[in-house]
Amino acid sequence: MRFFVLIACAAIFAATSTLADPIHGLWQTIQDDNGKYGHIEIKTCDGTICGFLRKSFDTNGKTVETEHKNKAIIWDMVNKGEGKYAGGKIWSPDRDKTYDSKLELNGDALKISGCVLFLCRDGGTWTRLK
Repeated sequence: MRFFVLIACAAIFAATSTLADPIHGLWQTIQDDNGKYGHIEIKTCDGTICGFLRKSFDTNGKTVETEHKNKAIIWDMVNKGEGKYAGGKIWSPDRDKTYDSKLELNGDALKISGCVLFLCRDGGTWTRLK
């Protein structure tokens, strides 16, 4: 009997550990300093949250080619619970700066913030696409 209980517990643990994090999905950024915006795919990479630029758009919503396509924008984020993520970095291609960042998930909205040294910046709120 104990053997079956142990198997059941192991199966429950395995099932819950493989569930997708609520932040996973495709997100649309706000416009950058040049009026461009992007679609970022957020997923799990090596046990932490990461995100990659999948598409870029100009101010008119037209897809534009960029050398940054498929590059990491977010890495090493950790789910802190209650929709809060921290401990990672976000790279801003338009400024070519990497920020120590925090993310806050509220439904289909993702609030971005980050700091470089003592300069902190509100990165706006991204919108979930899927």
